[in-house]
Amino acid sequence: MIGLPPCLPAPVSASRQRGPVFRFFHFHPAFSSSVCLTALMLAAPATVLAETGRNPLLTHNSAPNAAVQPVLASGKAVAAQHSAGAPPSPEAPITGGDTAAIVLTAQRAQYDLALSESSGGNTLSASGSMTYTVHDACTAWSTQQHLDIQSATRSGGAVTMVSDYTTLESKDGRHLVFRTVQKSNNTVLQTISGEASLEPKQGGGVVHYEKPIRKTVKLPPGTMFPMAHTAAIIAAAKQKTGSISPLLFDGTGDDGAQYTYITAFKWGAPETAPPFPALKNMLAARVHVAFFGRAQETILPDYEIGMRYFANGVSDMLDMDFGDFRMAGTLRSLTIPSAPKQC
Repeated sequence: MIGLPPCLPAPVSASRQRGPVFRFFHFHPAFSSSVCLTALMLAAPATVLAETGRNPLLTHNSAPNAAVQPVLASGKAVAAQHSAGAPPSPEAPITGGDTAAIVLTAQRAQYDLALSESSGGNTLSASGSMTYTVHDACTAWSTQQHLDIQSATRSGGAVTMVSDYTTLESKDGRHLVFRTVQKSNNTVLQTISGEASLEPKQGGGVVHYEKPIRKTVKLPPGTMFPMAHTAAIIAAAKQKTGSISPLLFDGTGDDGAQYTYITAFKWGAPETAPPFPALKNMLAARVHVAFFGRAQETILPDYEIGMRYFANGVSDMLDMDFGDFRMAGTLRSLTIPSAPKQC
């Protein structure tokens, strides 16, 4: 998802430390708490594969798999769970949605980021840029996200955060190779890398982490990887489902999958036409995504992001809520490459 997309870092309260990667966006952004803005540094896909020692994309076809269809839930059911102090449940009833009909596109999108609101009083200024790239590798999606943010805070002074994140996700939604590196003022804060897989017949899956420490974590049934998550969001928006609550694993945290709660509305022709020919006559929807940890006491989301999502997976009009402050993202440039000629 951007989608986060779908990873954007920034200082937030101690209770909201983990954020998703901006995939769109599957955009998904990750900001760190009191340290300041977090950064995820992109590594080349070759480096990711070198760390895991395997390329899972060579042994599986790219046909869509039913196991990665979204788990759709009614907004009332999820709201009731939250009011009781519990995160969204992956067992919520399926109400519709068909990701097989969603056609995502390769892209290179560049965003300008600017501080839109500061509620905590600690963040004085924040600005930056983000580049989100999706390559069509025939049987897989290769994504790269680079985030660069400069901020000034009362407690920590000037801070430069560089966030890089890269993935290789099979198009059947069953395999993911990932690497995340977070930096602050050129100091590496954390590196997370590994490989994950989902087994539709057995239900759920597993993550084999290489960094920060070697370990294995199970993924619950209903878990989705970033690009499949993006397709689920667009499918829900297109079918006017209203809300969905799929589990997401994107490789930005070392504790496995996390809950997401998504609302989508106003599917149709954009009220404001985008200034890019590739998006002309493209239908879109307003989308809000909240990311939650899996701890039972979790009530508030770790991170929230709003955006306008187009039918092909491109997003604009970003509204990123990091708790203590918010940032707006404006799509500055967009390139849609031609589809691969040989696959």
